[in-house]
Amino acid sequence: MRLFTALWPPQEAVQELSRAVDALEELPGAEALRWTRPEAWHFTLSFYGEVTEDQAADLRARLVRAARRAPGPLPMRLHRAGRFGDRTLWVGLQQEEPHRQALKKLAAATTAAGRRAGLLPDDKHPSFHPHLTLARAKGRRTADLRPYVEQLESFQGSPWSARELLLVRSVPPRSGVPGEQPRYEPLERWPLGP
Repeated sequence: MRLFTALWPPQEAVQELSRAVDALEELPGAEALRWTRPEAWHFTLSFYGEVTEDQAADLRARLVRAARRAPGPLPMRLHRAGRFGDRTLWVGLQQEEPHRQALKKLAAATTAAGRRAGLLPDDKHPSFHPHLTLARAKGRRTADLRPYVEQLESFQGSPWSARELLLVRSVPPRSGVPGEQPRYEPLERWPLGP
């Protein structure tokens, strides 16, 4: 099974962002993008790839500790958009210090849990850039994402707090239908903080 850890925004935050994204889907060229479904919007902390049942059990034990060591709920808000080249459109987070550092530490702890469970190489120290993917260019094409980023320049969602660390299973599409997206199934949830 393919696993990753994530934070999931609450329904109210998703609805606010969804209204802003609906307007983006009306812009010229939007059909060249594969838009992610709002119910799948999340912030990935660490991606582990294929994991056996034994590895998953070890990982779970380590993630329980990582969640417990986090400093309680993490205040944040969805804020502005950005892009990774001409392939991926995303929305980011706005956080005050020390919450920004606490989120980075949580991401590092979930990555360390994956390394200690033998799922990630020791030399893997990815930089953490919290983002929620809104759309990707279809196939191997690229797209001019600047108009979408500009449209969301002033977007600022309402404040909310991440309260749980989730271990999520990614179920890849099987139908062969172009554009079909993976399905995400939360397997475990742990409250953040002692």
